[in-house]
Amino acid sequence: MKKYSYVGVSFIILIFGIYFVPKIVDRIKGESIVKNDRLSAANPKTNERLAYLTTADKEKRQIPEFAFRNQDSLLITQHDFKGKVTVVDFFFVSCPTICPKMTSNLVYLQNQFIDNYDFGIASFTINPKYDTSKRLKKYAEGYKASHPNWHFMTGDREQIYELAEKGFNLFAGENSNVAGGFEHSGYFALVDKKGYLRSRYDQFGNPIVYYRGTVSIAEKVADNGEEEQITILEKDILKLLKEDGVSKH
Repeated sequence: MKKYSYVGVSFIILIFGIYFVPKIVDRIKGESIVKNDRLSAANPKTNERLAYLTTADKEKRQIPEFAFRNQDSLLITQHDFKGKVTVVDFFFVSCPTICPKMTSNLVYLQNQFIDNYDFGIASFTINPKYDTSKRLKKYAEGYKASHPNWHFMTGDREQIYELAEKGFNLFAGENSNVAGGFEHSGYFALVDKKGYLRSRYDQFGNPIVYYRGTVSIAEKVADNGEEEQITILEKDILKLLKEDGVSKH
């Protein structure tokens, strides 16, 4: 009887090897095992909360100190955004490529939270030599940027670049070989009411870090295949507005 049992077990193992091993190999080649394992390891409720972005020392990353003049020539610092959920971007007035798309997307977000004083937008020019407060005012009016907490800021160029790269890890620089003479990140940063940088998790449980600002809701998907993220940014702004009470949205 034991002999027959061993034969039966061997037969089952043989069938398993013939049928399942090739499928496992195919899944490894397609990386689906890694993806599924990461998905199963992630908390299924992880997308219901927002991640805190951290420094190399694993400390919560905060918006750094700054002081610049806005479109009304008023001095604006990080303290003016305290208690507000803020979207941050870097741009320049004469930008012929991604800036108009980014600003238009910010106008959309402005309009969704137009009556909410706990919402703000911080737009920093990376061409402060040309982008004076007067030119920023004209730019803002041209886009109908009317939210009282939307500040277009200009000031010392090196301080702005340091703020972009060290404060937010968003690239900004001068490049005479590109259209407009400057290049910068096309992403938005999201800051909560306490000044911490936040983002939602992706499907694998990792922070997306920033939100794509160059694709509109109407476009849905850009020519290069990038999907719009303004919809999820709007939802995450609302989440943060509700963290310390009921939002007016």
